[in-house]
Amino acid sequence: MTDRIRRPAEPADAAERRSKKPVVVYPNGTLAAPDLARLGKARETLEKIDEVIVPPRDGRTFTVPRGHFFRVVSIEGPQVGDLNLWNAHDLNERFFSGKTRALHATHVSVGDRLWSTLPSLRPMATITHDTLGWYGWDDDGAGVHDVIGTRCDPYTNRLLSGGDYHNCCHSNLCRALSSARGMSFKEAEPHVHDVLNVFMCTGFTKDTHQYFMKASPVRPGDYLEFFAEIDLLGALSACPGGDCGSSHSSDVAACYPLKVDVFRPDRDLLSDWPFPDRNGYVSPV
Repeated sequence: MTDRIRRPAEPADAAERRSKKPVVVYPNGTLAAPDLARLGKARETLEKIDEVIVPPRDGRTFTVPRGHFFRVVSIEGPQVGDLNLWNAHDLNERFFSGKTRALHATHVSVGDRLWSTLPSLRPMATITHDTLGWYGWDDDGAGVHDVIGTRCDPYTNRLLSGGDYHNCCHSNLCRALSSARGMSFKEAEPHVHDVLNVFMCTGFTKDTHQYFMKASPVRPGDYLEFFAEIDLLGALSACPGGDCGSSHSSDVAACYPLKVDVFRPDRDLLSDWPFPDRNGYVSPV
């Protein structure tokens, strides 16, 4: 709040208005929980079938068949990744970070699911393992793997700095999708969407409530693992901010590659898994 902006005078009942109790919009237990014990047994049978290396300050796509697992892995140094997911057969169904945040929390981990956009609104992937699950919440109020930030992009960078930078996560994801699907950059761009910030450590400042980032606790060997609930096309950008401890949208930060591993489980263990259909709501008009 600057000196030039004055707050209106408080009404007489200001304290009473502020004292109202918070109500969780979607309380714990509202959603049907995934059977993590069963997925855990399937994890014991994983066979690696593919891997994709994402170079620093660049993006790559990968595919994961329904019923398979995939991991985003730190391999050389502390590095944040921006993740997009689509229905492999329909790019109009994509990851919905806002609804995922509302259904779960600002940061996600084991047992949380990544939900798709309306009108499909179904789980696309379930988080099954997180080597950074120990981090929790630090003294700054920060956690890991957020669904708050949108992705660094060249438009906001130009707005704030006046300069052009071409390796923002948005740009990396656009180029990756364009290459994978034989589309132009302009054709691909509308399909790129708000991300899961894998390994990113973020929160809101306690005084001004601004979104902040700090150096990620990720180290080589750490990974975030998912179970694919539908056939997936994914895109991952190795953020130009590196561990996002100082800057982003520049060539200043130390950056490292990331790896995506894809695994096939013993399919008999998941033969009757309740794979989700598209949401069944039908408008009356």
